[in-house]
Amino acid sequence: MATFFLPRASDDEQAERLYDALAEFAGCEPAPPGQRVQSIAFTQDGAEWVAEVGEALSGRRTTRQLRRGEVLERTEELGSTSRVLAIYPGSPFVVVTDAQPITGTPSEWANPFLAQADRVTWFDAG
Repeated sequence: MATFFLPRASDDEQAERLYDALAEFAGCEPAPPGQRVQSIAFTQDGAEWVAEVGEALSGRRTTRQLRRGEVLERTEELGSTSRVLAIYPGSPFVVVTDAQPITGTPSEWANPFLAQADRVTWFDAG
């Protein structure tokens, strides 16, 4: 497990302030230490995605086709220019990225966006 951090924060104190500010931007409550999310895996539009703090969103879509009595499976790697800044626990989880309106960078994802997590990795409580 990784120790809690946020991209763009130069120290722990700044990370705490930024975490609270991003929660306010997203309209949710910041999680207390020990309950902070490092990454989630979720399904969106038939693709499996991973949102991990500090990383660009990434995913894969697997399709199956029947051709001449044989099932052909094809996996497509998916990516995004949006980098995850923070993930807030809940049902659904709230994911904040560096896309607009935060940086003005366009993205195919809303910012923030909601996701039902299939798998969750927590930051170290330490």
